[in-house]
Amino acid sequence: MSVKKIDSPEFQDAIRSGVAVVDFNATWCGPCRMLAPVLEELSDEMAGKAAFYAMDVDDNPDVAASFGINSIPYVAVFKDGQKADEQIGFVPKPQLQAFIERNL
Repeated sequence: MSVKKIDSPEFQDAIRSGVAVVDFNATWCGPCRMLAPVLEELSDEMAGKAAFYAMDVDDNPDVAASFGINSIPYVAVFKDGQKADEQIGFVPKPQLQAFIERNL
């Protein structure tokens, strides 16, 4: 698996069923660039448990606004279309993995 880049039109389909991990980020955000490879690793290690997506908040301000996102990176876990939890800012891989597993 890998982290799939999505945009606003794809968002609802992406989170509709199962567990979806969505990384809201921006190209200019240093902590976002640090978090991206961590999410790539976790997407491989957690294949079959959760789907991983990335969304640029600058390109998709409507989705970002709908969740009140004003700090990035912002990682949200969705279960069957509903937001289950959120993690704001960069965190090391073990902490991020524990956050996702808590929400499976």
